[in-house]
Amino acid sequence: MKTRCTPQVQRHQGGFSLLEVLVAFAIMAMSLGLIYRVVGGSARNVSHVAQSQQAAWLAESLLASRSNLPAEGWNEDGEMAGFKWQIRSGRYDSGINSAQVIPLQQVRLSIQWAGGTRPEQLDIVTLLPQRKPKPGEVSR
Repeated sequence: MKTRCTPQVQRHQGGFSLLEVLVAFAIMAMSLGLIYRVVGGSARNVSHVAQSQQAAWLAESLLASRSNLPAEGWNEDGEMAGFKWQIRSGRYDSGINSAQVIPLQQVRLSIQWAGGTRPEQLDIVTLLPQRKPKPGEVSR
């Protein structure tokens, strides 16, 4: 009796192996982590820019409140909407000694606020004219 040898047919199942699935999940997890960090960093930057802009508006408003300063200068502190500010001024020596030159005051404005992880600060230095003395007033 003859035995017939029949070749065994190997069936190949479709799909992914466990290793392929694990590699795909690892790549996806790293990608999602990177996207999360980028989006989170952008949100923090938007908040920082918004607070810096508010501090600049406050500085602009404070400086616009005075068109000229008395000879004694301008020394003031305050707080507004979470921003602490301080203004100090003193005479500015332009090096020009003439009766026709308007004296100037150097104004230093500092605004502080609580940033995300550390305190933030905006410092501005500018010049403003000194007010002319009124008739009968003594100028220093």
